[in-house]
Amino acid sequence: MQVCVRCLYTAFHPLHLTFDNGGVCSGCRVHEEKDLFDWVERFEKLRSILDSYRNRSGRNYDCIIPVSGARDSHFIIHVIKKVYGLNPLLVSYNKHYNTDIGVRNLANLRTKFDCDIMTQTVSPSTVKKITRGTLRRFGSIYWHCLAGQTAFPVQIAVKMKIPLIIWGAHQGVDQVGMFSHSDEVEMTRKYRKEHDLLGFEAEDLIDDFDGINEVDVMPFSYPDNRELERVGVRGIYLNNYIRWDTKVQHEQMISLYNYEIQAQSRTFDCYNDVDCWVYSDVHDYIKYLKHGFGKVVDHVSREIRLGRLLRSQATHVVRFYQGRQPLHLSKFLEWLGITLNSFHYLIDQHRNELLWERSDDWDWVLRFDPLRNDPEFSASDDGGSVPGWAEFYYLTKKKFGVDHSDRYILFGKGTSR
Repeated sequence: MQVCVRCLYTAFHPLHLTFDNGGVCSGCRVHEEKDLFDWVERFEKLRSILDSYRNRSGRNYDCIIPVSGARDSHFIIHVIKKVYGLNPLLVSYNKHYNTDIGVRNLANLRTKFDCDIMTQTVSPSTVKKITRGTLRRFGSIYWHCLAGQTAFPVQIAVKMKIPLIIWGAHQGVDQVGMFSHSDEVEMTRKYRKEHDLLGFEAEDLIDDFDGINEVDVMPFSYPDNRELERVGVRGIYLNNYIRWDTKVQHEQMISLYNYEIQAQSRTFDCYNDVDCWVYSDVHDYIKYLKHGFGKVVDHVSREIRLGRLLRSQATHVVRFYQGRQPLHLSKFLEWLGITLNSFHYLIDQHRNELLWERSDDWDWVLRFDPLRNDPEFSASDDGGSVPGWAEFYYLTKKKFGVDHSDRYILFGKGTSR
């Protein structure tokens, strides 16, 4: 198996990396553009794009910004509203896997920025039905989140005739180098289906076996091309115009807007995805069981490229986190109404058999562990003394909240205190 000589990505990355003659992956090569581009020029180019979409009548919003209680939501709104002076409508899909911190962060951003927000909450019974179907058919518990997050803002853009949607970083650019920054790739139905949605549109989920019908998938359906063309809907990504560094951006925004972060169970990155109790936990565990690597590999590869982590340190960090059991698996199984045996049976159907095989004891083992074959990894290193997340990230003091973090939160009582 080919492994990038710079980061820790392999040829089995599900988003499909390429390697040059020097053994460097496409993600690392495209990342080099961050140190070559004239970002001041690109910043001004973004200004001209945004100016062309300002609503001159004052009777509508200038743009839509999809937001959550985590990721780069505060940064995106700060740039668009405080720096460029646009009036955005915030749009949020309720993922159902809410944490108390995520609820408070979402309340914090809509209060601190004084923005209007529209939130979609799909019926819990429908979400569970969809999730049981996606878990069975392609081993995903997060499909409904990806589908809802990418469909609801576009649906609102069509209904309210707001043509511009502003997203943060394009994963295909920032992570695997599928496109160059100079391509200025935009949101498309094709990319959404093939990569975000694992090749399945909402309509593909309609199935008598799972009891999923046309009404169930309506919230996850992308508007048709005629509707998009009538409004002129366009989705741009900020990382094509701003040198993207999520760690630096979070630290700047935390100092300005005082939102919360917390440690994660399977990675050292405690800035992203704190709004969701499954993303860096059960969802990431499933990613490892299917593809042989977890989010921590994404995060160390990013930190290697940005020069904050040595490759030799990265292998140590991955070994420490990647084998950890999820903290919330029993909570998730209770929510979905399935057993642990059923969960593992379903996930086993979606393991990459080029990576996984059964041992003589009938346990699943990796056919090829890139860390064990890495010259920078010591075979005696069991990860027991890895430098913790505190060497790379810092924690904020937890605020007072009225929601119970150990219980399922569908609607929370967020506070901006």
